Amino acid sequence: MALHKGPEKHEERTVSVNPFFGEANPVVDMTENPPRHRLPDAPLPPTTAYQVVHDELMLDGNSRLNLATFVTTWMEPQAGMLMGECRDKNMIDKDEYPRTAELERRCVAMLADLWHAPDPSTAVGCSTTGSSEACMLAGMALKRRWAQRNPDRYPGARPNLVMGVNIQVCWEKFCNFWEVEARLVPMEGDRYHLDPQAAAELCDENTIGVVGILGSTFDGSYEPIADLCAALDALQERTGLDIPVHVDGASGAMIAPFLDEDLVWDFRLPRVASINTSGHKYGLVYPGVGWALWRDKESLPEELVFRVNYLGGDMPTFALNFSRPGAQVVAQYYTFLRLGRDGYRAVQQTTRDVATGLSARVAELGDFRLLTRGDELPVFAFTTADDVTSYDVFDVSRRLREHGWLVPAYTFPPNREDLAVLRVVCRNGFSVDLADLFLEDLSRLLPELRRQPHPLTRDKEAATGFHH
Repeated sequence: MALHKGPEKHEERTVSVNPFFGEANPVVDMTENPPRHRLPDAPLPPTTAYQVVHDELMLDGNSRLNLATFVTTWMEPQAGMLMGECRDKNMIDKDEYPRTAELERRCVAMLADLWHAPDPSTAVGCSTTGSSEACMLAGMALKRRWAQRNPDRYPGARPNLVMGVNIQVCWEKFCNFWEVEARLVPMEGDRYHLDPQAAAELCDENTIGVVGILGSTFDGSYEPIADLCAALDALQERTGLDIPVHVDGASGAMIAPFLDEDLVWDFRLPRVASINTSGHKYGLVYPGVGWALWRDKESLPEELVFRVNYLGGDMPTFALNFSRPGAQVVAQYYTFLRLGRDGYRAVQQTTRDVATGLSARVAELGDFRLLTRGDELPVFAFTTADDVTSYDVFDVSRRLREHGWLVPAYTFPPNREDLAVLRVVCRNGFSVDLADLFLEDLSRLLPELRRQPHPLTRDKEAATGFHH
């Protein structure tokens, strides 16, 4: 959540109201222009308020053309109807809305089965507002389990969490907020994510866990979770250190079970203690829902679970938030019910086909070099070819925005700050036809970009609002 400051005095302006917005008579019903940064003195008619807000939102980017976001931007009308019917239900009031709570429980059971929990009936989990909250909860469980195993060292010793430098920013927040040292495995050469052996070498008696990412946001690649667990198995044999793994499957945990069934990354690996995913990414639900699951009750310390006598019911809860709408959870259950395994497989395969097809055609243009091709997550990253000197990826991103396409350009973290890329996220709703239009616009820009005397973007930090 961004932090905002109030306006300076000289910035206080009113909102312009068109005389046509009057309910009946444009002259008699005309209201004064309301202020922008303080409550107006008098109410506005609902149609006027709607039109004022609607007109300002026209300046937002088109979400369907946003190739930066992983978040779902299209759902069926029936899903939207269900969400509208449930937007007034508070997800936390399980005693008042028992069927909504039951749908949440079923979703957890379905995910436990999908991710091969040893006994889906004993796996525990919850919905969250997204993967960021789910990661916070998983990190809290890792830290508490470590503290319970090491009462002689905690709180004196500082716990640490090992992960690749390509982590999503929510893990940096977790380490900051919960006072955990972040031990980051840097990128090296053409390896753009965590190296299992390097991760194991960073572990010690104060390591609460290692995070493996099934689908890096930098380039869409899977981290080798099985190899990571094997490296930690070997570490335990040598040192006795038993380090659990959390899989951040924000995107990949809803791709791999359907398209990469032979890939072992989930609870089939005994060292995997917990998994999270974003229902609002490749779970195919509008923004506002994530999931966190633990392989069994022992993996989630009971002392972290609050049992609240709330509005007449005993309610166990593990969350950072309290009140939130039940609409997204209902939409997740609808999508699970609507698609099933075969439907999810068809949707995700179509999306991957769009990604691999588009990446191949981008490579054929000759100006770009692919880092990934969209054959893991339906996401690919590419940079300019070595012989391209007249423009850079930031120029491409800026020019594509002129055509409505939102494509992030950004530099990689240590030790590859020298590498700047563009990244395209393909989602359900980004069809072959839209991919054709994107490629046409990109191709149309290249002659102009090639005629530039040099790259025009001087301030790389200001070139894009994209940050992981």
